[in-house]
Amino acid sequence: MSRASRLAWTSALLAALTVLSPFAPARAATPDPVVFVHGWAGADWNWAAMKSDFQHDGWPADRLFAWGYNSTQSNVTTADQLAAFIRQVRAQTGAAKVDIVSHSMGGLSSRWYLKFLGGTAYVDDWASIGGPNHGTNASYLCDLLIVSCTEMNYDSSFLRQLNAGDETPGPVNYGTFWSSCDEIINPDGSVRLDGAVNTNVGCIGHLSLLLAGSVSQKVRDFVR
Repeated sequence: MSRASRLAWTSALLAALTVLSPFAPARAATPDPVVFVHGWAGADWNWAAMKSDFQHDGWPADRLFAWGYNSTQSNVTTADQLAAFIRQVRAQTGAAKVDIVSHSMGGLSSRWYLKFLGGTAYVDDWASIGGPNHGTNASYLCDLLIVSCTEMNYDSSFLRQLNAGDETPGPVNYGTFWSSCDEIINPDGSVRLDGAVNTNVGCIGHLSLLLAGSVSQKVRDFVR
């Protein structure tokens, strides 16, 4: 075998070993788009800090979508609008599924979407940060005036429907993040859901949950 033939054969062998080797670097998968859903009286800009954390941790900016809506309307109406927005995100990105990260009341409309509007087929991971999943006494301060507040009452017809049967339906990976010092969600255990990964993030205020680096890290690890 000539020297040139030996070199060509060796190069081909090394290339094959590189492809087959378990130590060859893996190509990074494109992450699911993340749809951020704010809470009552919130806005899409509430997610600025967390979106920045996601970007610094490898999520492309064009896979991060902070969605805004009218938080005084019924969560049922909001769920319909969220379904339309997620269809738009999937069409824009070509993604089969999205991840949802919600704060406070945003967890309720997104759960309604999952449970009653077929959302379990289009969502991979769902995270509720400080969500009033079983109601909160703070809602009674405005429940006579605003329908979305009434829906957060402990025994509202909305929550009875939402929590009846399976609280975490479908193949979605459900996670909740709750604080033992949340001044808005009372009792603290309202956040937790049967069938979800329920994480106590420590003593952090309700709005500070959106800014705390430790919470952001836990959420990123969950949806990664």
